[in-house]
Parts: sequence; C-alpha cells; structure tokens
Amino acid sequence: MADISDVENALASALTSILYPSGSTQSSIIGVLCRIYRGWPNSATLNADLSAGVVNITIVTDNDSGKVTTRYLPEWTTTATPPGTTAAATRSTITISGNPFPGDVVGALIDGATYAYRIQAGDTPGLVASNLCQSIQAARLATFQGSVISVPGAATITVRVVCDNNTLSESRRQEKDVRIICWCPTPAVRDTVAVAIDSAINRLNFMPLPDATCARVTYRNTASYDQSQNALLYRRDIIYLIEYPSVTTIRQPSMLFGASDLNDNLTFG
Repeated sequence: MADISDVENALASALTSILYPSGSTQSSIIGVLCRIYRGWPNSATLNADLSAGVVNITIVTDNDSGKVTTRYLPEWTTTATPPGTTAAATRSTITISGNPFPGDVVGALIDGATYAYRIQAGDTPGLVASNLCQSIQAARLATFQGSVISVPGAATITVRVVCDNNTLSESRRQEKDVRIICWCPTPAVRDTVAVAIDSAINRLNFMPLPDATCARVTYRNTASYDQSQNALLYRRDIIYLIEYPSVTTIRQPSMLFGASDLNDNLTFG
C-alpha cells in the first residue's frame, strides 16, 4: 500500500532523473552538484554546501490536513506474472523443467481426471515430478525417472502450470501538498534549477509508485525567499498537489483447468 513516504521517494527519484538524465556519476543538467533528499536540511551542512556552490533540493510534505478524494467503486485488478516452472506432455509422458518457484502449481489432466502439485521452497524439477507422480499414482499406474513422468495407457494428457498472482483493490484515495524546496547559493542558480524541475514535472502528470499504482501530480504554487538571514541562501519552493491511492493487495491462486462436465457432474480442477 502506498504511503506518503513512497510518494516522497518516488518524487526524489523523478527529480534525480530530471537533473541527472545520464546518471548520478555525470554532471547535472544545470552544471552544478545537486543533493536531492527528503526532509529538512541540517543547517551546518547546508551552509557548507552553499559556500561550495552545491544546491540542496529537499522534498517536504506540508502540514495541511490533506483531503480524502475517494470516488471510485472498489474493483479488483490482477497483475499476471509468469510461473518459473515449465511442463510439456506427449501422449504418455510429462516432462518438468524450468526454475520451480514457490506458488507455482503444476497440473495434469489425464483422461479427464486432474492431478496437481503446488511447488514448495527448494523444489527442483525432479522433486516436482516425484510429487506430481505420487498424486497420479493414487488413481492409476504412473512412474517417474528424473524429471519425466510416464503414464502407461494414457489416451490424452494435458499439462499446465500457473502461479499465484497479486490482486489489488483501491481502498482509499487522498491528496496532499508536497513542497520541493531549492536551496541555492545564487539567484541565477536558483532560477535555473527551479525552471528545469517545474518544466519537467509539468509534463509528468502521473508518477509511478512502488505498488504499481500512479500518483497524479498537479501544480499548486511557487514561493521565493530572498530575505533570508543567510546571505548565501536563495530559496524557492515549488508546491505540487499529489493525489495517490491506498490499495489492498492479496495473493490469489490461479485456476488450472476450469470447469469440466464428467458423468453429468460439474467439477473443477
């Protein structure tokens, strides 16, 4: 679930990409060193940086109460991920391969009957084949060698591999003012860095968050401070309204074979 700290971290990453598009080992687009971080600067460190011509850019959440903007009905969305295990079948054999991962489920549909095994931590293709074979042996003859299962007399074999997937639903949506503060050693540097940031974020519109959701970014206000007690400090605050969702995430199993009608009985595999 996205927290305001996730929003601030995402904004810090966006600012780093804006000012250092070629990476932090290269020069910034404004030609001076920029430090980008959350929270308020330490006075002694800030003064030392300003004396050395270094810009500090901080991200601070305003103390306003914010606002709940929930307006969408709950809707569950599944993010599909591929399983690590793979399986293939011929008329009478099943071959397990790949990189088994906990949460993967290997299933076999043999002559209308279903068999399945859920991967555990530490399983190898051979262990998967062994455990799936034991499930088949409870109903019919089956043997295994290495990662290959043999099912003598089988007319049809279908194998599938699925895995658990993250399913999320938006439980709340809120907005909060976030302040990007540029602490600069000269007015010219302040103007240059502020314009570069505002121009880039103005095109951003939506900012990705770690939980795979996005925050909407809207310009709110700009304020400059030239009357500081520190003669080296020229400050500009750019305030953006950030609207972001809080989501509930659960792990959901996937269906292997769906519904089938066997002897007029509806069964699920």
